[in-house]
Amino acid sequence: MPNIKYEIKETVGILSENNKGWAKELNLISWNDREPKYDLRDWGPEHEKMGKGVTLSRDELKKLKELLNELDL
Repeated sequence: MPNIKYEIKETVGILSENNKGWAKELNLISWNDREPKYDLRDWGPEHEKMGKGVTLSRDELKKLKELLNELDL
C-alpha cells in the first residue's frame, strides 16, 4: 500500500472517544498536498493510525448539514 501523506489543517471537533484512546473526529485535512477537505474518521492517539472514513467537499458538508437539520432528533 502506498504511503498516504496528510496534514490536519483544522480540528473541527471530536464526536466520541473510546477507552483505548481512539477518537471519532471531524477535521479539515489535506490529502497528498491537495486542497483540504472535511474528513470524518477514527484516529488513534497522537494521530499515528487511522480508521476508514468519509471525506467531503465543502458543498457536500453543507448538504449533509441540511439533511441532518431535517431529522427529528
